[in-house]
Amino acid sequence: MAVLSSNARKHESTNPALRLVLGHFRRTLCRVVRELRPRTVFDVGCGEGYMLAAVRAALQGAGVEATYAGVDISADAIAAARARLGSEVELHQGDVRALAAGRRFDVVMMLEVLEHLDDPAPMLDVLAGIAGGHVVLSVPHEPLFRGLNLLRGHHLRRLGNHPEHVQQFSRAAFLAFVGRRFEIVEAPIVPPWTMVVARPRP
Repeated sequence: MAVLSSNARKHESTNPALRLVLGHFRRTLCRVVRELRPRTVFDVGCGEGYMLAAVRAALQGAGVEATYAGVDISADAIAAARARLGSEVELHQGDVRALAAGRRFDVVMMLEVLEHLDDPAPMLDVLAGIAGGHVVLSVPHEPLFRGLNLLRGHHLRRLGNHPEHVQQFSRAAFLAFVGRRFEIVEAPIVPPWTMVVARPRP
């Protein structure tokens, strides 16, 4: 049996509390992207394609015709995304900086990725360079995220911090971080995460 990634375990969880908050996050994501009515959507760090599949279904349900692409550094994740999304979605395994050079997309999503990067600041410039319209970004809302992990008895030796997370952003800190490079349009409330809809500054 294949070992599920932490992202897949999250999306496949049967925990009712997790399913509740994740469902709210997914519905909010689909709503904000649907309102932007993009013709092209690019998911950076798409993992196994769960959120890209949800956005595609939401846009199709709203009669929005769009093309979809995703990239992830994990070959296993891309294989799972291909199985989930089919051949009509353009998927690549590798680094976004090499694969998206010279391209622009109406909506660029980067969900639950920036907290994994040793130096996330340069990624804002990368995202701004490929965003022809808006970006939708999210990270764990700290310290709420760690506190909920502690309540669940997870990562106790790390005081609730996920072992793959090397950055911690409070909501205010993340809005300030994104605001260095982008104009924030909306910051929906989706605990225990922080979501930002923004557009590149001129």
